[in-house]
Amino acid sequence: MQEVLRWGEQALAQSALDSPRLDAEILLAHALGITRAQLHAHPQSQLSSAELASYRQLIERRARREPVAYIVGHKEFYGLDLFVDNGVLIPRPETELLVEKAIEISQRQSVVVGVYKSCGSERRLSSDLGRVAEGISRPAYRNQASGSWATRLASIRRSAPTRPALDLLFSSRSPNSYMRPVIADVGTGSGAIAVSLAVHLPQALVYATDASPAALEVAIRNCRRHGVEDRVHLLQGHLLELLPEPVDLIVANLPYVSQAELAQLPPEISRYEPREALDGGPDGLDCIRHLLAQAEVHLKPSGVVLLEIGASQGEAVIALASCHFPAARVEIVRDYAGLDRVVIVETSPQLGEGLPTEPCPA
Repeated sequence: MQEVLRWGEQALAQSALDSPRLDAEILLAHALGITRAQLHAHPQSQLSSAELASYRQLIERRARREPVAYIVGHKEFYGLDLFVDNGVLIPRPETELLVEKAIEISQRQSVVVGVYKSCGSERRLSSDLGRVAEGISRPAYRNQASGSWATRLASIRRSAPTRPALDLLFSSRSPNSYMRPVIADVGTGSGAIAVSLAVHLPQALVYATDASPAALEVAIRNCRRHGVEDRVHLLQGHLLELLPEPVDLIVANLPYVSQAELAQLPPEISRYEPREALDGGPDGLDCIRHLLAQAEVHLKPSGVVLLEIGASQGEAVIALASCHFPAARVEIVRDYAGLDRVVIVETSPQLGEGLPTEPCPA
């Protein structure tokens, strides 16, 4: 096995890959149907001719710069193992910051008011969501593949539940059922953000939108893999257009690569990942402009917008957000490399207050 690994590493090194040894190990473990830990535990094992042939095919694909995640069919994100294929963007580590901030904001959003019936009378309940969230233990989630996908999109295209239906569903449960945050993940792709939020915010209702049917196929598979398909509702459409109700939080990792940057992307991205998930127009901000223009009518009072951005786009996105929401608090969060990565737009409790009197740049 060690000799085979050395051959794989050398073959990949000739293609000028950044991590030939790691890639060779991941691909060999995949070819053998074992983990990397098992691979290292049995370095003297012998490969069959069929296993060796399979491994050679995988190495050849990687040498052509096909991403490892597409070859093995999965990628870890925020502690979850997600199915991916070439119909979706591969989840990136930097996007975990977007999820981290979304969880923080959802847990600390100041006051949530719910109405529930107790002892035959209606009472109003105000509770700090941060304190409530601290008392909720994280539920176990399933990590298993789903069955047939022949009819997997039939129930998700333009078919989100209505708010009255959801209220009816939870009417017989505890008062906290009324306090569930409502989140929109816009441009969900593989569902990485939506699934992560649903797993780590067990009370949340998540709407996940995408224009691509192929992406929604992957997203629904990941929802089922992690047992959150009852709380993540997939919508095929453009940005926020199909949301059935206002939301507390809009989270979006939209295409933000400029046309100039597209020409400079490495082959793993430019040749294999879907261009529509990358191309943000001339300056990379086309989708972000459209989202901010739609956001006001889809947010609850004190709603928040979270946007992943490119490292050089911070000032431009702040200007756009401030134009659409003049009374909002707008903040940039840097990633662990010190680069601008997330823009947070916290709107006014009186949504619509201070809205622009002149059109914002289109």
